[in-house]
Amino acid sequence: MAKYAVSAPQADLLRELAAVSDAVRIPPGRTQVAWALEQRGLIKSWRGSGHVAVVTADGRYYLKHGKHPRQVQAEKERLAGDSAQAALAPAGGAELVSRLQSASGTITIADPAPRTRGRWRAAFYDALHHGHVPGGHKVRWNGRQRGDCVFTLVNEEVEKARQSPPVPSIDVPEVLDRPHPLVRATRKAMGRSQGTVDTRDRAEAIPLHVSRPLADRALRIMHALLTEAENRGYTAEPQTDLQRGEALHTLAIVIRGRAFPLVLTERTTKVPHEPTPKEVRQKERNPWIRLPKYDEEFNGRLALGAPAKSWYQHSYAHSDGARWTLESRLGLFLQDLEHLAAEGERRDREQELLEAERRRRWYAAIAQAREQQVDQQRARVLAEQMSAWNQAVEIRAFCQAARARTGNAPSPAGEAEWLQWAEAYAARLDPLPRALVTPPDPPARREVLRELAKVDAYAYPWPFDADGRWVLPQEQPAASTS
Repeated sequence: MAKYAVSAPQADLLRELAAVSDAVRIPPGRTQVAWALEQRGLIKSWRGSGHVAVVTADGRYYLKHGKHPRQVQAEKERLAGDSAQAALAPAGGAELVSRLQSASGTITIADPAPRTRGRWRAAFYDALHHGHVPGGHKVRWNGRQRGDCVFTLVNEEVEKARQSPPVPSIDVPEVLDRPHPLVRATRKAMGRSQGTVDTRDRAEAIPLHVSRPLADRALRIMHALLTEAENRGYTAEPQTDLQRGEALHTLAIVIRGRAFPLVLTERTTKVPHEPTPKEVRQKERNPWIRLPKYDEEFNGRLALGAPAKSWYQHSYAHSDGARWTLESRLGLFLQDLEHLAAEGERRDREQELLEAERRRRWYAAIAQAREQQVDQQRARVLAEQMSAWNQAVEIRAFCQAARARTGNAPSPAGEAEWLQWAEAYAARLDPLPRALVTPPDPPARREVLRELAKVDAYAYPWPFDADGRWVLPQEQPAASTS
């Protein structure tokens, strides 16, 4: 079994330990090997004053028989139950298909013994060759020789529908009779230089960095790619950006409003540096000069992808390979850009939904805080009215008690005047003789509602005017504040 397998370095260390009767010190460089042997129970180690180990009985059994004793025991148990397990296998192809249909199309038999595997094999071939497989279906079998046996009943139409449609290829012309305008501008920017073609810093041109012999092929590839992109409704736009104070010129294919910058380069290979005569003379005059060890040389393989240090670096890239050319990967390249554009749209929609939910919650919190502010204002006015009413009632009771204590006798000098004033004051305090009206709402100030709502008061446009009225119809409050 896999967990009992021993690698060659582990077997070497096990033999070295078994060759000595005493405990052997484990070198620092082989502690991981010793740990693996200990996990398998083949050695026992101590880490006291040093890391020493001895071989266990299981380890000596392994050296003698080439198998772990627990592996041998597991194999015996597996073979002992082979007959019973084989009796549970389907009797023929019809029963196998019936079981697959009842099991939702998949049956797994965990590492069966030879007789059990043979019975399942016979049922599989009986179903295959005697017409037991339903029309439009097929039976698959994985694990014919070793490991788990997995039988699957597959609906061919469903499987075909799940398969991705083939990626359309993009034809690259052998000769450019009517080149794309950007290809024509790039060819003009290249000039007649016979060395390296580098148009990465040219405005209104395709960014290329290739050797001169591959320049024509590079232009034909870009012509095919740009033409196909425009046929699909996309656009190819030269773009200029500012990076570290310098103009950065790129070419981008724009899909659904998203620009994907491109650069076509020729891969390079490191080769040992051959000192030039000038470098040899400089080295003779100054031995401390350090010459480069390697040079970068073009290797004839084109690569198309995002420019280095761009937002999409490593997100999309295809190149010449050992079994394919870049021309055959152009369809996949455009498909990658389309998937990225679709994924970007999906993320934008998610962000819009999240932002809309955050906005809704913010306005709901502000509306609730406004209700709370109004309730607090009205509760305060109500408490003041109740306090005034209670005070008026107490004053009138006080005046009545003062008059009652003198009976029919005239009131002392000045007392009648005082009680008359007190009753007039009670009348002014008492709110009930007058009509009760709802008090005006307080101003909807940001600093007040911010404390009540516990939100940033400046996150979104303020929904109240100077009179405290809700003025944003598109953001309806959670409840009426009137």
